[in-house]
Amino acid sequence: MRVSVRGEPLRTGLCHCTDCRKESGSAFTFYAVWPAHQFEHTGDTSEFQGRSFCPRCGSRLFSIDDQEAEIKLGILSQAPTPLVPSYELWAKRREPWLRPVEGAEQYEEDRN
Repeated sequence: MRVSVRGEPLRTGLCHCTDCRKESGSAFTFYAVWPAHQFEHTGDTSEFQGRSFCPRCGSRLFSIDDQEAEIKLGILSQAPTPLVPSYELWAKRREPWLRPVEGAEQYEEDRN
C-alpha cells in the first residue's frame, strides 16, 4: 500500500473522541486533511463505514470523499512529521496527564 499527498494540508489536528481512541488503540489520533485531488493511493484497501484500512494488518489509513482526504499521519514514511496540530477535537476526553498542544485551538467536542 502506498499513499501520497501533494502540497500543504488544509488542516492538521488531534482527536480525543471515543471512536478515534478505539480505532487507533491510543489516547488520540493525529491526522491531516488535504483536498481530495492532492491525494493518491495504490494497492489494496478495505473499507468500513467510509474508513479505509489495510486488509492484511487492519491498520487504519484514510477517509476520502469528493472534497477531502483525511490521512492518519502515522502511516506516512516521514517520521517525525513537520506537521503540527492547529486544533484538538473532543478536548473534554483528553487524558488528564496529556497537556494541550501549545497554540492549538481547543474544541470541547467537534469543530461544528
